[in-house]
Amino acid sequence: MGQWSRAELVEAFEQYQDVVEKCAETGEWSPFADLFTEDCTYVEHAYGSWHGREATRRWIIRTMTTFPGNQMVAFPPAWTTVDEERGWIICDIRNVMGDPGDDSTHEASNITILRYAGDGLWAEEEDIYNPAKFLTMVREWCAAASAAGTLTDDAADWLRLTESL
Repeated sequence: MGQWSRAELVEAFEQYQDVVEKCAETGEWSPFADLFTEDCTYVEHAYGSWHGREATRRWIIRTMTTFPGNQMVAFPPAWTTVDEERGWIICDIRNVMGDPGDDSTHEASNITILRYAGDGLWAEEEDIYNPAKFLTMVREWCAAASAAGTLTDDAADWLRLTESL
């Protein structure tokens, strides 16, 4: 038996999902950082690792208010596992881009591991994914947006910067 009940872990994860959904709807990502302890650890395989709620806040705001993050509109889990013994939630998060103008769907997923700290807060998040799949997905989104005449300047700039990758 773990330190926290399954019900507490599930409730904390539902709160996490609710906050992410609201952040995606409003574009205001600061509340995401408030899901974590002051001394949290965040491991993001493309951006690196850091410690602390405020470092997480700076990263999430910067990442989700610039392209391609600013075009991601939903992050629903495809599946979730609750590890009661360790106090972890492990899930497959779908990163869904907004409609590029042709009703097509563009998404890539990552495995997220959340380590619970109690009191509704998370001590650690690790996001595991294949950056090449995200690169391909975002390029396909850009091509669809360009064809639909909706490619934004920041997306076009990103596309130019990543041409050699």
